[in-house]
Amino acid sequence: MKARKKVIVVMPAYNAAKTLEKTYHDIPKGVVDQVILVDDVSRDETVEVARRLRLKVVVHLQNKGYGGNQKTCYTEALLAGADVVVMLHPDYQYDSRLIPEMIQPILNGRADFVMGSRIIGEGALRGGMPLWKYAANRFLTTLENFVLNHRFSDLHTGFRAYSRALLSTVPFVLNSDDFVFDTQMIAQANFFGFPTTEIPIPTRYFAEASSVNFRTSLRYGFGTLRVMLQLLLQKTGLAHYPYLEKKLPEVISRPYRDRILGRRARRS
Repeated sequence: MKARKKVIVVMPAYNAAKTLEKTYHDIPKGVVDQVILVDDVSRDETVEVARRLRLKVVVHLQNKGYGGNQKTCYTEALLAGADVVVMLHPDYQYDSRLIPEMIQPILNGRADFVMGSRIIGEGALRGGMPLWKYAANRFLTTLENFVLNHRFSDLHTGFRAYSRALLSTVPFVLNSDDFVFDTQMIAQANFFGFPTTEIPIPTRYFAEASSVNFRTSLRYGFGTLRVMLQLLLQKTGLAHYPYLEKKLPEVISRPYRDRILGRRARRS
């Protein structure tokens, strides 16, 4: 009889005190084994709320940025023995009630990476996505699909699920500490050949939900184009980038390598 897969939700948090409790309470009972919140030096009561909810809380000494926060999230999840890791923003922008649907393709072996698509959901614009963000999403996703040789609908979603196999292979610690970290994860999954799929999710835009400004979005857009160019050059052999060809065990210290891979070997 196969052992039940351990599912861990990670929350990269920054000033999420007003929405954290709602996000957490919407997580279906009996599906998730543990929730880990990584606080990136919030200026509000995010840590206090998380501790009151009895979540495992990791607090950064200094602000590391969105990508830097995710590096801690995935490292902590792997060390905790996760078989499936769901990345969920604690700002209530994504519907945590859909976690069972997010993890199902991984549990049944169809995928190692699942993204929640707002485009094939109820409609991104109807859910409040600004028109300029929608247009930028469609433009970037179209260009990315050309390089990825795939037909994804939304490559800029923050609701994602990963298998342990993917997270213990791709060198995510080499990725950016900025928002382009998400695009690098897509590029890595593609280059390493991990099956990827998406499920429809609703779009939520409201005052308390985190949303980057136009300047940050512009920087992210150019960063995404740069990552896709690097992936294209890597695929054609015209250039080589460590974050696209090295594996996680090659770029982390032996104690961490032994704890992550040793735990996986015992569970397999």
